Order: sequence, then C-alpha cells, then structure tokens
Amino acid sequence: MNTIVLSYSLTGNNKALAGSIAGALGADHVSITEPKDRTNGTIVADLLLGRTPRVTPAAEAIEGRDMVIFVGPVWMGNVATPFRTFFKRLRQNPGRYAYVSISGGALGPNSNLARELTKRLGSAPAALIDMHIADLLPIPKPTMKDTGDYRLTDGDKAKLTDRAVVELTAAMQ
Repeated sequence: MNTIVLSYSLTGNNKALAGSIAGALGADHVSITEPKDRTNGTIVADLLLGRTPRVTPAAEAIEGRDMVIFVGPVWMGNVATPFRTFFKRLRQNPGRYAYVSISGGALGPNSNLARELTKRLGSAPAALIDMHIADLLPIPKPTMKDTGDYRLTDGDKAKLTDRAVVELTAAMQ
C-alpha cells in the first residue's frame, strides 16, 4: 500500500510519534511546516476565524496515495489548522485517511473529533486514534501546563506507536 504519514507538531511530540509510526509501517513521513512561528494567539485566531494557514509542502504531496495518515495535535477540541490545506485536497480527490493524535487531554476527551473530520473531509476516517499525554503522567489531574510541557520518552513513543500500528494496520486492510 502506498501510504504517507503527514505530521504537524508544535511541541515535537506528534512529529516524533509520526516518524515512529511511518518507520513501523514502512511508509513515507512528511512533516508540515509553517513560514512563521505559531503562537497560542494564532491557534485561537485560526480556529475562531476559520483560517487555513500557509504550509509546506503543498497539498499535492498526498496525490497518488492509497492512504494518508495525519498525525497531529488537537487544539481546543479541533484538528490542528495546518492540516486544512490537505483536508481540502483530499475532499476534492477522495481517498482513505486516518487521524492519529497525541494531545494534552487535560480538558478531557476530544468528543467532536470524528464529526469534525467527517465534515471537513466528506467521509469518516478509516481509523481515529486519539491519545492523551494526561494518561501518561503519574499525577491524578494534570493541568494544561503539565501536559503542554511534557515531551514523549522513547518508552512512551514505543507504546503509542504499537497501539497506533495495530489499529492502522487493521484499517488499511
């Protein structure tokens, strides 16, 4: 299967996870970048104003793929806005996709994630894997600062990759 793992990461956690998943699946990994540094203010503005930020590579990077696996954060219950360019492209040229995230989780589950993905892409994801840093921490009620400051260890990355690969492999068949 011709698969691409497309990642966006503000902290480096999702990028590290994406690289590990791509390696385990034998897939290409491409990391999305932005020309300007992202801030909490630009996150909120993009979400409130429905903006699609400029990113590299171009959306054509997903052309000709049998499966696109997006790996990125969830911000305020929404998919990270740097993926929007690729979502529009995939909606115009429908294909199979999955979404994997390691996000903070201090505010609880991302209950609207499947609905948002389906609305933006026109079809439900083949797999949706929503994991939380809060579940990795030894403290009972971590704050947003606790989860935002946390960086995945090699052990975390291996554990999360194993879980994701099982679900993604099943979805790719």
